[in-house]
Amino acid sequence: MDPAFVVRHDGRIRIGRKHEPRDGSPDAKKNEMKPWQVKEWVIPAASAEFVCQMADVLAVYARPYDENHPVVCFDESPKQLVSEVRASYANAKGIQHEDYEYKREGAAEIFMITEPLGGRRAVFVEEDHTGITWAKKMAYIVTEMYPNADKVTIVQDNLSAHKKHNLYKVFDPATARRIIDKIEFVYTPAHGSWLNIAECELSILSRQALDKRFASKAELEKQVTAWQNKRNLTQKGVDWQFKTEDARIKLKRLYPTIIT
Repeated sequence: MDPAFVVRHDGRIRIGRKHEPRDGSPDAKKNEMKPWQVKEWVIPAASAEFVCQMADVLAVYARPYDENHPVVCFDESPKQLVSEVRASYANAKGIQHEDYEYKREGAAEIFMITEPLGGRRAVFVEEDHTGITWAKKMAYIVTEMYPNADKVTIVQDNLSAHKKHNLYKVFDPATARRIIDKIEFVYTPAHGSWLNIAECELSILSRQALDKRFASKAELEKQVTAWQNKRNLTQKGVDWQFKTEDARIKLKRLYPTIIT
């Protein structure tokens, strides 16, 4: 059975195998399939392209902290906006009760920018995740977050919106080129989004602050900003423990057969 990747909030990755009880064992009943608890993941086939891109990301994470060349991770996630049809209430034990019915109010996109070694995060709530929105976020990283840096390395997924030419749709050619020249883009491989630390941060944000309904973008933005400010004050950074040497052992099956 294929291994499952579990990325913890501290950046560590646990790679294990799903437990399968033997027929007739004491745990057979306890561990029988529960469809509502199934978590999905995708393990790619052996691929030189996957291994190469994974190695690129892991090499970036192995760099020492450099304020003149910070490493930043970028990711986005959709959030459904819904309002209550009937008011919720808390019972005598303090348990919140929500009616299962709700009204759809559209959707919003949450953008996560995080510097693992610097312990810095900037989170935005936007209307969409188009290439135009992406370009504006890249400009924000370069001009607002790190204006004095010589270079900024940005780790992100290789989505269709994450293309350099989108900067030319937003800025004049000289400005677009200046932003691009200041960025080193590093892309996670297909089925390798778990390598993006910003995805880990989005998962933590979801668990800690987004476990309720939000009726508007403004309401969601207020909650996200409060979480961001608190986490920036209390979190020193991310200690990424998964190294290239670990990948060559634990993910050996993903490495292609060498042609001689």
